[in-house]
Amino acid sequence: MSRPAIALQVYVLDTPDPSGLASFYAVLLGWDIDDAATDDDWVQLRAPAGGGLAFQLAPEFTPSTWPDDRVRLQAHLDLEVDDLDAAEEWVLRHGATRVVGPNPSPTFRTYRDPSGHLFCLVRSA
Repeated sequence: MSRPAIALQVYVLDTPDPSGLASFYAVLLGWDIDDAATDDDWVQLRAPAGGGLAFQLAPEFTPSTWPDDRVRLQAHLDLEVDDLDAAEEWVLRHGATRVVGPNPSPTFRTYRDPSGHLFCLVRSA
């Protein structure tokens, strides 16, 4: 049997504030909100090359407490950057908070978005 056509459409993040979190990532990534795929419970961003991120209303969302294990880490986004310092200034200015983990690295840094999801800025090779 050959592999059927399967492609990632969007990666969905639960949040109590779909519109606010979509605006945060739209500014960070320079992507547009897809008005045709948006309503009160769902906001979607489209990447220029296709695919994207979506934000789904989840009033009871509980973010990970990583590096503390009370609420375990389930997933996170890695965002590639050329300049860690400039990218850090950008994400902090737009509402991210820095998370200092147990393994500091010169090539990546960890943050929380306004809803508490973890993401990393990763310096490109």
